[in-house]
Amino acid sequence: MHKWKTTPFMTLLLIAGLQAIPKELYEAVKVDGAGAGRTFFCVTLPLVKNALMVAMIFRTLDALRVFDLFQIIFAQKRFSLASYTYYQLIDSKAMGYSSASSILIFLLVFLVSLIYVKLAGGISKND
Repeated sequence: MHKWKTTPFMTLLLIAGLQAIPKELYEAVKVDGAGAGRTFFCVTLPLVKNALMVAMIFRTLDALRVFDLFQIIFAQKRFSLASYTYYQLIDSKAMGYSSASSILIFLLVFLVSLIYVKLAGGISKND
């Protein structure tokens, strides 16, 4: 239900990553006789991994800031992190809890981003 809002942006990010791959590499791989699977795993995937990593980080950010979906489906009986932060600040006037949950959101995004970067093999200076 929520994916329709982020799918176009994710698609644009991945298309941009694919368009950055030089056509000469595909021609060289074809001359070498590699098949479609080998071309994908040895050329396309390694060269598009940074775009994939950025897309995954943005998707994670979108998932953590879901606000309206929880309010509509659960009718304020359950909260997302974003809605909990909002209601602690606005309804309960609990600035401390709101600040703490905001820091928790930041730490989660930072931790997930680090994991994505580590799994992608880091960011090299040539990329």
